[in-house]
Amino acid sequence: MIIVLNSGAGEAQIGSLTTFLEGRGLDIHISRGVEHTVVGCIGAVDEDKQNLAEQLNALPYVDRVVIISKPYKMVGRAFAPEGSQVQVKDVCIGGGQLVVMAGPCTIENEQMLRDTAVAVQSAGANVLRGGAFKPSTSPYSFHGLGQAGLKMLAQVGKELNMPVITEVMDTRDVEMVSQYSDILQIGTRNMTNFALLQEVGRTGKPVVLERGWASLIEEWLLAAEYIALRGNFQIILCERGVRSFETYTRNIFDISALIAARQLSHLPVIADPSHATGRANMVTPLSMAAVAAGADGLLVEVHPSPETALNDGAQSLSFKAFEQMLQKLAPVATAVGRSLKASS
Repeated sequence: MIIVLNSGAGEAQIGSLTTFLEGRGLDIHISRGVEHTVVGCIGAVDEDKQNLAEQLNALPYVDRVVIISKPYKMVGRAFAPEGSQVQVKDVCIGGGQLVVMAGPCTIENEQMLRDTAVAVQSAGANVLRGGAFKPSTSPYSFHGLGQAGLKMLAQVGKELNMPVITEVMDTRDVEMVSQYSDILQIGTRNMTNFALLQEVGRTGKPVVLERGWASLIEEWLLAAEYIALRGNFQIILCERGVRSFETYTRNIFDISALIAARQLSHLPVIADPSHATGRANMVTPLSMAAVAAGADGLLVEVHPSPETALNDGAQSLSFKAFEQMLQKLAPVATAVGRSLKASS
């Protein structure tokens, strides 16, 4: 159940309402928007919802009460109809700026990371990505540098004043990764790792939640709900493609899912065109399509020398290709009302 308060509702009235609802045994979540405060409450049995809604609608500071039938309550659009934003240092995801997160799939050494960071920042990227732990289907692949990679990422991000994002794969690593990374990334393989979702929810850190490679949109949003129910609403959904019978591309990018997620949820939604295709020559056109469809940002793999990359070289952009991509993206972003910092 969602309770939308009048614009003039004060803290005393919000406190009184919270006390009343908690007295009914309900869990309360408050979202303060620009114009309205929205109170979400969970736990009312179906037969009590209508009577409770009538009581609440009678309160002078309540604008309206919405009974939610969808299984995801906290991340659904009704909870924050205006949409929500995630602030990471001076970068806002979900606002008027198109946010670009870029860097190597896996950190190989400090020099390559620093060179990449300087190049992507110069081209217009807002956030530095870099994998310290790399999930791979094969146990013989390069799996990252672990904590040493995290330290490199944090140091380079600090030097350039760029927020950093990296993937966390294990509940045992959440505390450690949180010390070094500004954004925690949950990869496609871990979207249904519910213990991990709950653990990152407890951190309160911004989270990029990738859609599982065989997950329904509803399952994706329910995974986000696991994070939100631990009090963390700093969630960014990421569409990165799903598996199909087609083998030409690594995955099939579901642009309709990106649009649906923006309609069904108040959370920001970004796209990962690198994993969606597995082909570097498709990253730019797919990025343009995602931005035109309303993506709040992009997560792109960039490498100094893609042909020698230890992981995912085929889908990584060179420095020059990344710069050219942002230049091509600029007019698309402008056409849909987004600003984009791209080198000229």
